[in-house]
Amino acid sequence: MGGGVTEIAGWAYGLLALAPAIMQVGLAWCAPWGHLTLGGQYPGVLPPGLRIGALVQSLILLLMAASVTQRAGVLDAGLPDWSIWPALAITVLTTIGNLATPSIPERRLWGPVTVAMLAAILVVIFA
Repeated sequence: MGGGVTEIAGWAYGLLALAPAIMQVGLAWCAPWGHLTLGGQYPGVLPPGLRIGALVQSLILLLMAASVTQRAGVLDAGLPDWSIWPALAITVLTTIGNLATPSIPERRLWGPVTVAMLAAILVVIFA
C-alpha cells in the first residue's frame, strides 16, 4: 500500500475508469454511441448481444478500478492482491486497441483516456 503519488495515481485510475464504464452502461441502454466503440462498426445503437457485452464490460471496468484503488491504498475492495495483474493486462490491451482502432472518434476520445489509465496503473504497481 502506498501514499502520495501512489494514492493520486489510484484516484486517477478510478476516476478515469468511470468514463468508459458510464459510456458502456449508456451503450447497454441503447445510447447511439456505437461509433465510439468496437472500431465504429456499429454506428448508432449496438445490437442486443453487444449491448449485453457492454454491460459486462462496464462491470469489468469497475472491478479493475476497485483493484487499482485498493492496491493504491485508496479503498479496501476485498479483492485478492493478484487482481491487479489482470487489471494491468486488460488496461494494456485496451490501450493498444484504442490507439489502433480505425474509428477516428474512438481513437481521439479513448486513446488519451486509456493511455492515462495505463500510466496510472503502472505508477500504482511500481512506485
